[in-house]
Amino acid sequence: MAITQALPNSFKKQLLDGDQDFSSAGGDKFKLALYVSTATLGATTTAYTTTGEVTASGAYSAGGGTLVNSGTSVISTVAFTDFADLSFTGVTITARGALIYNTSFSNAAVAVLNFVTDKTATSGTFTIQFPAFTSTAAIIRIS
Repeated sequence: MAITQALPNSFKKQLLDGDQDFSSAGGDKFKLALYVSTATLGATTTAYTTTGEVTASGAYSAGGGTLVNSGTSVISTVAFTDFADLSFTGVTITARGALIYNTSFSNAAVAVLNFVTDKTATSGTFTIQFPAFTSTAAIIRIS
């Protein structure tokens, strides 16, 4: 059991099939769920699962939080998309990773994030800070 950072294989196929829409206006809706170190997530993950998800606490409930999509862009040979930072307040949480998934398309897995070590908030705020919306930093980049 492990969390392996990846763009799931099913997501890659869905992109080619035109099933995922990252437009900022009228596009699909995405969420992020947090997972403990015993969760099994990676390239073969196909959809959101409650198995290994952190326990609800404060502003965090099963399924996680809704993401605000930054839209899409292309610079040179890199297409990319990103999300605004996401915070859960009043929580006591320990998480090792996260799953971004598409609630508009059968809760399909989009990206598995591995935090490498446990990240903890105790009676506080747990924030997922996304990288800059650039071709060299965005959370999802295709070149």
